[in-house]
Amino acid sequence: MYQLTLDMYQSAALGAVVLAVGILLLKRSSLLRRICIPSAVVGGLLFSVVMLFLYKGDILEITFDETLKDITMRVFFCSIGFMASMTMLRRGGRVLAVLFVMMIVLVVMQNTIGVSVASLFGLDPKYGLAMGSISLSGGHGTAAAYGEILVKDYGLIGGDVVAIASATFGLAISSLIGAPLGRRLIEKKGLNSEEGDDIFPLTAEKHIDSTHFLWALILIMVSLGLGTLVNSLFQEMNIVLPQYLGSMIVAVVVRNVADLLGYQTPEKEIDILGWLCLCLFLSMALMSMKLWQLEDLALTMIVTLLIQTLALAVFAYILVFRVTGKNYESAMLSSGVMGFGMGAIPNAVANLQVLMDRFGPSHMAYFIVPVVGGVFLDLMNVGILAVLFNIL
Repeated sequence: MYQLTLDMYQSAALGAVVLAVGILLLKRSSLLRRICIPSAVVGGLLFSVVMLFLYKGDILEITFDETLKDITMRVFFCSIGFMASMTMLRRGGRVLAVLFVMMIVLVVMQNTIGVSVASLFGLDPKYGLAMGSISLSGGHGTAAAYGEILVKDYGLIGGDVVAIASATFGLAISSLIGAPLGRRLIEKKGLNSEEGDDIFPLTAEKHIDSTHFLWALILIMVSLGLGTLVNSLFQEMNIVLPQYLGSMIVAVVVRNVADLLGYQTPEKEIDILGWLCLCLFLSMALMSMKLWQLEDLALTMIVTLLIQTLALAVFAYILVFRVTGKNYESAMLSSGVMGFGMGAIPNAVANLQVLMDRFGPSHMAYFIVPVVGGVFLDLMNVGILAVLFNIL
């Protein structure tokens, strides 16, 4: 078999090509667009499948330099930290506070299921975390980041592949189930959209200029640098955390201090930079997957993910609907939770959009779902995983 080793620039270039292929395929497939599969996932998975056949045919194996992959990962999670404004929590009121607690329950539930099934099959319980909140609540970004930790720090063979594969399954199933779940609640309970004052207006598009982008880059770079000091502090306390967490914590602090002092952070530009880095990061992470390492874990994954799907559906359909008021907004929130609980925010928003087009507007859900699923769930997930990694 021919062994090909790519340097940092070559690896990034191939990642960009794989991403471009995913974008082109997504434009041509209405099915992929409908279930909100990201272009990086499409291109990355396709490339990894090709590499599987080449490896099995004893033809080629490629080794990638992961330097830029690590940098883009840190920038992405740093951008999430800048979205964590405490003013959002006050705007959401009681419903947002209730969902905050529900997300803790969700993360604990997913990891309990994952660890239990993995242990039942005689596997390292950390495989259960890879099939739990790492991949399902966390999505592809968290799956790729923690997958690297599972392999490098804990020697879990195929841990990164399991996490990415689980995240991909969740991404597809969350769109297939999320909107039908919300529709059933609305029709069964006879719920209707309530017209009234729009107390949760959608964020208006604002002008983007080079100065805002420059400040966004400055804030991210400073947070990345200070984040290394935070990481060192945790290491001295023998606490195992992902390398991106330090910069994420700094970003949260900077954002909320700026809010208190009356300064406006370039939120839109930070979000765009984070999204760009996420796309390249996912492309590079997925294209380097070694799918042949899944052979011995296939049965465990199938059983675990089926149980996870059923558990989340019951959680969203019964528990989330009841604790958020059992009204039209509650049904929309349940559909949104199904979307990001096993997928990502685009899945959740797509679920809401389908339901709103048919049954009427839900401005509160449209505001709360991205806040809970895109910011607070990630922060809680990281905290709970940090505890579990130091226990298991």
